[in-house]
Amino acid sequence: MIKAGIIGGTGYTGVELLRLLHNHAQVEVIAISSRSEAGQLVGEFFPSLAGQTDLAFTAPDDAVLDECDVIFFATPHGVAMETAGSFINKGIKVIDLGPDFRLRDKDEYAQWYGLENFQDDLLASSVYGLSEINREQIKEAQLIGNPGCFPTTVLLALKPLIEKNLIDLSNIVVDSKTGVSGAGRGANQAMLLCEASESVKAYGVSGHRHYPEIKQELSLLAGGKPIGLTFIPHLVPMIRGMESTIYVDLLDANVDVQLILEAAYKDEHFVTVLGAGIVPETRNVKSSNFCQIAAQKTVGGKLVVTAVIDNLIKGAAGQAIQNMNIMFDIDEGLGLEQIGLLP
Repeated sequence: MIKAGIIGGTGYTGVELLRLLHNHAQVEVIAISSRSEAGQLVGEFFPSLAGQTDLAFTAPDDAVLDECDVIFFATPHGVAMETAGSFINKGIKVIDLGPDFRLRDKDEYAQWYGLENFQDDLLASSVYGLSEINREQIKEAQLIGNPGCFPTTVLLALKPLIEKNLIDLSNIVVDSKTGVSGAGRGANQAMLLCEASESVKAYGVSGHRHYPEIKQELSLLAGGKPIGLTFIPHLVPMIRGMESTIYVDLLDANVDVQLILEAAYKDEHFVTVLGAGIVPETRNVKSSNFCQIAAQKTVGGKLVVTAVIDNLIKGAAGQAIQNMNIMFDIDEGLGLEQIGLLP
């Protein structure tokens, strides 16, 4: 049995990790930490877990965390960077759901997150944890930088097209929508019901923190070629879910994109390519680890690729568990077989 710990367990990703791992046949969560809630029963803090767990929150430096085989960091940026090394030095695997080990350029990290990434050795040894792209590296990793939710949709949608050199890399436009849970569980006026309901708005127009991550990973897929990227996220009045509509130009207008996508993902359990003419909806994947992708050409010849995920599952907790399964060489789908909720 794999012993797991969660650091920063009071947010939405923390409770999703607990919910999913509760039904994982080969994992036992033995510790969940919160400095502010230390001593409180998890089932009291999260009533959805009442009667399902006897765990109480511990302090982040509690010795019980040293008994874990894997630690999940569901913390703000900077926390994992500072403390992950102490666990890795003890042979404990680490999966960071935050951004500390996503960007390879320290200066870019400092620019976008306002912190200096001073753990050069950890950054060099970390693996970007998008399972469908870096599976072989994840198998050998001790430290995973879990991808952001927006990058997950974009990278999965474009990976087959970039690898086969089918699109113009100089002008990729990404229009993304996310539910309010993407902002986390902390108090935020913009996320209040009266503020977010019955309204849609763009944000991060001048620059969003996921922009450099998307651009970095697209360039890696393209063998280091430069990427021309426009990325604009939007907040929509729903709790969870994410959709990205991506506009690209084909280098060969006659290529059958449907066949390309189907062939690329025919053996990927958690990526579904929908049939020609079908558009994915966020509700199709709600509360699941699945990503649905579709592609169509517009009347003007532009290729539009759409992708949907649950931002808290495939975009966060589910992806982290998928990575954990790969790291421990067990069935990749364990704990993640829930299908989308309808209605």
